[in-house]
Amino acid sequence: MVVAVVGWGVAAGMEFMFLAFTDYCPPPRCSTDRAATAVLLSVSVAAALTVIGCVVTIIRLVRRRPGWPYAVATVAASTLAELLGIVGYFAAVGY
Repeated sequence: MVVAVVGWGVAAGMEFMFLAFTDYCPPPRCSTDRAATAVLLSVSVAAALTVIGCVVTIIRLVRRRPGWPYAVATVAASTLAELLGIVGYFAAVGY
């Protein structure tokens, strides 16, 4: 769970830095609106998945059932959401 939260923070910071340092965006192939939407949506989805996964994992552990599958699924889903956000950013900017 700690890995998921720290990973989300690092990935969110990285995506916001991508967005902050988009210097030149030629109009025919670049859309800053789509880039911002991709970044903000992926960060929000990853945050929601991380919170939900942590809550489910904690509930499983309190009930003395294995929680590791849910923790692994949380890390995987959050990572996938962040990667899709990065791909969406690069597609919107035109790289």
